[in-house]
Amino acid sequence: MSDLESLRKQLGAIDRDIIGLLARRQEISAQVGRYKHDAGLPTRDFAQEVRVVGRAREQAESAGLPGELAENIVRLLINASLSRQERVRLQARGRGEGHRALVVGGGGKMGRWFCEFLSSQGYAVTVADPGKTPSKLPNVGRWQDAPDSFELTVVAAPVAVSARVLAEMQQAGHAGLIFDIASIKDPVKDVLARMASAGMQVASIHPMFGPDTDLLSGCHILLMDVGMPEAAAAAADVFAGTMVEILRVPVDEHDRLIAWVLGVSHAINLAFINALEESGQQAPNLARMSSTTFDAQLAVARAVAEDNPHLYFEIQRLNPHGAEVLGELVGTVEKLSRLVRHGNEAEFVRMMESGRRYLADRK
Repeated sequence: MSDLESLRKQLGAIDRDIIGLLARRQEISAQVGRYKHDAGLPTRDFAQEVRVVGRAREQAESAGLPGELAENIVRLLINASLSRQERVRLQARGRGEGHRALVVGGGGKMGRWFCEFLSSQGYAVTVADPGKTPSKLPNVGRWQDAPDSFELTVVAAPVAVSARVLAEMQQAGHAGLIFDIASIKDPVKDVLARMASAGMQVASIHPMFGPDTDLLSGCHILLMDVGMPEAAAAAADVFAGTMVEILRVPVDEHDRLIAWVLGVSHAINLAFINALEESGQQAPNLARMSSTTFDAQLAVARAVAEDNPHLYFEIQRLNPHGAEVLGELVGTVEKLSRLVRHGNEAEFVRMMESGRRYLADRK
């Protein structure tokens, strides 16, 4: 046992050294981020990442370690460095310095994300939310009770609440740039159009990522011009210091696209979860004997199950195209079931090959 304890102490000492080196690496990454900002260079350099990963694999294999292990570790380190550099760039850019921002619904998960994001840019953030809010920020129960005027207002409330808040802001002539982040636009698009017609600086966005997102590289934000192009451009500029990709989408097309991107994917995972539950089979037991496909599906389904069920219901119920798209999904599942029941292998193969071609064309 004394030998075992000695070995464990040696491992602990190595772990401390590793953590110290990680902290040093992050500090150097911050310096790299500041240099890139000052030199006008992009935050992400894919060619450099390939070199770093390749070097790590070679060094690992030379030391008798699996190259994949080194690659996985280095990719985690690269993402951590990019997150640090992204924050450094936002702070250096200082877009919000001297400006005030109001986050309506700042007590929710995405509301809190926007509070932190805007604060990192130097905005003086106020939260309007009747529930629990970030303790370090000034907050009010209703947005009308906020004592200041704001250069930027983010409406991050549930969809139905967002529609009401926007209508109140229209009536009050709320000043500054305003954008909502609603997952469904049908309940809010008319009031947004009225606000734009009245000359208000209003736009609409949909962040296609969750509140746990740290690094925005590889993430997307859907941006909608609701009749005030300069406001849409200003909304995009709020994210200019990040690596997020802004995709412009006509507001009238948003919900149909989202019915497929979110509605169907959520429905598939909810059906998968409940089918497992109703089967009487225990998920942990199935996972022990599972395939890589099952493991991957279970991981996605678990993430869906842990999210906000009220938000997911809104995405299904308030989307005017939701029932239609779910109907198409049900029809496809029924077709697949018929092919299996009737032993129609040729049509089953044709269906699978057709899907393969569809994915290959859009890779």
